Amino acid sequence: MSVTTEASTAGGIRPFTIETSAAELEGLRRRIAETRWPDKELVDDRSQGVQSATLRKVADYWVSEHDWRTCESKLNALPQFKTAIDGVDVHFIHVKSPHENALPLIITHGWPGSVIELLEVLGPLTDPTAYGGRSEDAFDLVLPSLPGYGFSGHPTEVGWDAGRIAQAWAELMKRLGYTRYVAQGGDQGASVTDAMARQAPDGLVGIHLNFLSSFPTEVLAAIFGGEIAQGLFKRVAIAVVASRAEKEHAALDAVAGIFMSGYIAEMNTRPQTLGAGLTDTPVGLASWMLDHDADSYEKMSRAFLDGQPSGGLTRDSVLDNITLYWLTNTATSSARLYWENAQSINEAIASGQKPPELSLPVAFTVFPGEIFQAPRHWAEKVYPNLTYFNEVDNGGHFAAWEEPELFASEVRAAFRPLR
Repeated sequence: MSVTTEASTAGGIRPFTIETSAAELEGLRRRIAETRWPDKELVDDRSQGVQSATLRKVADYWVSEHDWRTCESKLNALPQFKTAIDGVDVHFIHVKSPHENALPLIITHGWPGSVIELLEVLGPLTDPTAYGGRSEDAFDLVLPSLPGYGFSGHPTEVGWDAGRIAQAWAELMKRLGYTRYVAQGGDQGASVTDAMARQAPDGLVGIHLNFLSSFPTEVLAAIFGGEIAQGLFKRVAIAVVASRAEKEHAALDAVAGIFMSGYIAEMNTRPQTLGAGLTDTPVGLASWMLDHDADSYEKMSRAFLDGQPSGGLTRDSVLDNITLYWLTNTATSSARLYWENAQSINEAIASGQKPPELSLPVAFTVFPGEIFQAPRHWAEKVYPNLTYFNEVDNGGHFAAWEEPELFASEVRAAFRPLR
């Protein structure tokens, strides 16, 4: 994929434009058309993985109707930039609010997402009066692409874990001239945002999360048992967790399932092996990205099978995101972030190093379709200064993508006390 950049501005920030060649798009369509298909699954549900009917619908629509140029034009209509931080080119979208005294906000996407999952919150957050909000709730938005994701550069050395990315984001906000700002994240973006708050860089005054990436010690002890508990996580009696309410039992089972799930285990340990296959077949890449969690899969599958999207999870937007991964060749580089974070956690356990204390204000929103619904008790244990906690009625793992206006209203409410 070719790109256009102009001369650097202050702080080494360069305007950025996407230019995808016709040959790249033709090559993608050819590879999809030449897919070597697996046998149909032997069950009537997704217990064996992404179902053949869904994947064939995805491929058919991708070849015959999806138009990457529409997405490319939408992205190029936004203020996009790149800047080199710690040896990696960081791509970001930077949209300033038309309202005075807007609060700067950096939002970090996750996997298998990208800045595409955040596009529909640009309007509600930067210009809230156009969406039924108040001008005093406006934000200046910074949407970076994680290193190894999208149009950001691919790290060429190990060590780019959530903590290092958090430091890069602080540098990015400094280069943009922001001396007081807030941060938000879900999925891998939650890990980065959590790390930012623990590092507490000058200017960061609070965070909002829609995914719990840190857990109380008794939860980790209950899941992993004695070996890990002997290290960083001192073992706490499993009875502490067992005595909690039914909601906590469900959350505990779901969290345990995350650590044992296929995509977590493979990307934590073998991102290069995985990427070798995903880099060569677009339909294989699509299958891997669709098979993230049950709720998102059901919604995306329905969009292709029945043409009934759940909010922003339309056929076109889902394929915009998958196409972005394909064109930027980031199947492997994005998966490595899981490996990096796993290495950091293992090193902390081996050394007995505890996570830094976090005293900044933290806000949290629970979306019902998330992989697990974090109990308030857990959030309070992890974040002593929990200033906002709310359980909403709609949305899932891709909350900003699926329910942009609800997501925006939660972000407004979360940060209102910090204005």
